[in-house]
Amino acid sequence: MNRRGFLAVLTGSLASVPLESEAQQPLKVPRVALLRPDSPPDPYVETFRSRLHELGYVEQKTIVLEYRWAEGRASRLPALAAELVRLNPDVIVTQGEEGARAVKEATRRIPVVMATSGDPVGAGLVASLAHPGGNITGVSTVTSDVVNKQLQLLKEAVPRVSRVAILSVPGNVALAHGIAEARGAAKRLQLILQPTEVRARDELERAFDAIARQRADALFLFADVFTIGHQKQILALAARRRLPTLCAWLEAPDCMMSFGASRPEMFRLAATYVDRILKGVKPADLPVEQPTKFELVINLRTAGALGLTMPPSVLARADQVIE
Repeated sequence: MNRRGFLAVLTGSLASVPLESEAQQPLKVPRVALLRPDSPPDPYVETFRSRLHELGYVEQKTIVLEYRWAEGRASRLPALAAELVRLNPDVIVTQGEEGARAVKEATRRIPVVMATSGDPVGAGLVASLAHPGGNITGVSTVTSDVVNKQLQLLKEAVPRVSRVAILSVPGNVALAHGIAEARGAAKRLQLILQPTEVRARDELERAFDAIARQRADALFLFADVFTIGHQKQILALAARRRLPTLCAWLEAPDCMMSFGASRPEMFRLAATYVDRILKGVKPADLPVEQPTKFELVINLRTAGALGLTMPPSVLARADQVIE
């Protein structure tokens, strides 16, 4: 073989062999960030991880999860959201309107999945439930019908109730919107709503002193970063003041009554959203879903400690009764 023929064969052989850098280039492992309003351990996160496993993901091999914890302080959410955005994850998962708002202000590019939210349309997070637009989608939980049902259940359980206290955190846009919804529901039910401001955990005693001075008959707790993060202390103070309390989330076993959608199921749905986005679907094309099933949990021990007997008509509708 002459020199020219040898070089032609050699060049053809090299062209058929991939470069070493190309042959060994690893596949990109998707990175999902979770902005959490509370502290670990977190049962919602475990539900989310379990659903990802069912969908075929293996942590540290086919997916990487990053966490940031606000530890019950909503004021930390913007800084934590900015920190996560700097990591440039493929998706960010939030809980509550405060978390979603913090991420939206930090990025309009990275897809965001709301595992739970109140009214994302009213809060300006999405254009509509059917067509979110932008980079945010997920699950919406609170409507005026739900708030009306919650206050109606409280009135049926405690017929003497006329004044209902609500803990209000200044600057919490989502909570302010929920209170506005509650005002309309309270008016229809002939209840007087009494919002009481509280900014931090060390102000709770003072807030309950104010509630006592207002002669509130009951307490209605919205599901937000502050109330969920400090629920043990809040419910202990309510018990000490002998205030019948309704919680707008189910995972509050010491609350006299809880009515809401299953948050674990919402986190399972959030994992499904993440899977679809990682497979190429744009958040703008994924409608915001709403739970179709709401549950009522009644704690007879708590009611008994307050000297209350739960009406049979309310008990008959309970999905779970704690005795």
